[in-house]
Amino acid sequence: MARPRQSIHGQWSSRWAFILAATGSAVGLGNIWRFPYITGEYGGGAFVLIYLVCIIGLGVPILMSEVLLGRRGRQSPINTMRTLAEEEGARPQWGYLGWMGVVAGFLILSFYSVVGGWTLAYVVRAIGGTFAGVTATDTSNTFNALIGDAERLLAWHTLFMVMTTVVVARGVQHGLEKATRILMPALFILLVVMVGYAMSTPGFVEAMQYLFRPDFARIETEAILAALGQAFFSLSLGMGAIMIYGSYLPAKASIPRTALAIAAMDSGVAILAGLAIFPLVFSYGLEAGQGSGLIFQTLPIAFGQMPYGTLFGTLFFVLLTFAAWSSSISLLEPAVAWLSENRGIRRINASIIAGCIAWVMGIGSLLSFNLMADNKLFGKTFFELVEYLTTNIMLPLGGLLTAVFAAWIMKRSSSADELGLGESPGYHMWRFATRYIAPVGVALVFLQATGIINLG
Repeated sequence: MARPRQSIHGQWSSRWAFILAATGSAVGLGNIWRFPYITGEYGGGAFVLIYLVCIIGLGVPILMSEVLLGRRGRQSPINTMRTLAEEEGARPQWGYLGWMGVVAGFLILSFYSVVGGWTLAYVVRAIGGTFAGVTATDTSNTFNALIGDAERLLAWHTLFMVMTTVVVARGVQHGLEKATRILMPALFILLVVMVGYAMSTPGFVEAMQYLFRPDFARIETEAILAALGQAFFSLSLGMGAIMIYGSYLPAKASIPRTALAIAAMDSGVAILAGLAIFPLVFSYGLEAGQGSGLIFQTLPIAFGQMPYGTLFGTLFFVLLTFAAWSSSISLLEPAVAWLSENRGIRRINASIIAGCIAWVMGIGSLLSFNLMADNKLFGKTFFELVEYLTTNIMLPLGGLLTAVFAAWIMKRSSSADELGLGESPGYHMWRFATRYIAPVGVALVFLQATGIINLG
C-alpha cells in the first residue's frame, strides 16, 4: 500500500462538494451549450442513446480511474502520473499522460473562455430587455453581430478569463467550492422551470420524439465518434480536471458512488437542456442543427414571450455564466497546481501566469468568427480545429491511456485499495470494463478520427 499523502493545495470539505465541483466542470458548456447543438447536428434520439451508452460503458469506468489516480497521487496530473509510475514500477514516460491532460485542458479553456464571454454579453442584453418580443431573425442578427465584432469579443473574453483566474487564485474551498454549492442546484432548478415552460409550447411533443425516438438510419461513424467525444467532453475526462479534483477528494469518500452520482447529474442536466431547448426550436421554426449558437438564438425567443421573461432570461444567463465559470476553473487548476508544486510559485502568481497564456491562445478562437473566418486549415477555422483536436483526439486518447494505466499497469492491490471495493463483484466489473470495453471502444473511434482506419 502506498504511503498516505496529502495535497498541498487543500481538500474538498465533503464528498458532496466534490460531486458539485466535478459536475460543474462539465455543466454549462459541456451540456447546456454543446450537447443540444451536437444532438441536433447528428439527428436526435439515436445520438442521445449512443451518447448514454458511451457514458455508462466507457465514461463511468474511466471517470472512476481518473479519480482514483488523482486521489492516490494527491498532486498535479503531471506529478501524480510520475509518482504513481514510480510506485507501480512502470516507465517514467507515463508522466507525459499528465502533460497531455494539462495541454488539452489549456486548449479547451482557450475557447471555453470565448464562449463564456458570450454568456456574459447575453447577461447584459437580458437585463436591458433586448429579448422582449424578439423573432428568430432578431436573435440570429443579435448573435451574429456579437461574434462578428472582434473588439467586443476580446473584451468579454478578457473579463471571463479574469473571473476564472481570480477564483482559482483563491483556492479550493474559498473559491470554487463556495460558488458551486449555491450555483449548481440553482441552475438545475431553473432548467426544470424552463422545461416546464417548454411543455406548454406546441413543439414539445415533436421535441420528445426527436430526442427519444431513435432513427438509426441517420447514424454514421462520424456520429458515433461525436457521441464518444461528447461523453469525454461532458464528463471532463482526459483533460486533467477530474484527476486534479480527485486529488482533493477526502480519503473516506467512495469513488464508485461518487462517479455514478457525477455521471447521473451530468447526463440529467444534458437531457433537461435538450428538453428545454428543442421544443422552442420546433415551435419557432428554427433549425435543430444550426450549430454552436443554438442556445443563444433559441432561448432568447422564449424569454421574449414568457411572463417575467426579462427576469428569467437574466437569471438563466447569469447561472449559465457561473456554470461555464466552474468549467473554466477546473481547466486552469491543473496547470496552476503544477506551477506551485514544481516552480515554487505562489498560487496567486501561478494563476495569473497560466490565465494569461490561456487568454492569448483564446484570441485565435475569437478571431475565427470574424477577422479570420476565411482562414482555414484542413477545412476548419482555428476554433473548429482546436475543438475537434481536443474533443475527438486528445480527450479520448487521454482517457484510453488513463484506463490502460489504472487497469493494466497499476497493481491490482493498489486499485482495489483506492476504490475501496476489495475483491467484490463491483471491483471485477470496473476492472473488466476498464481493461477491455473502454479501451477497445475508445481506440476504435480514435483510430477513425485520425484516419488510420475507416469504420464507415
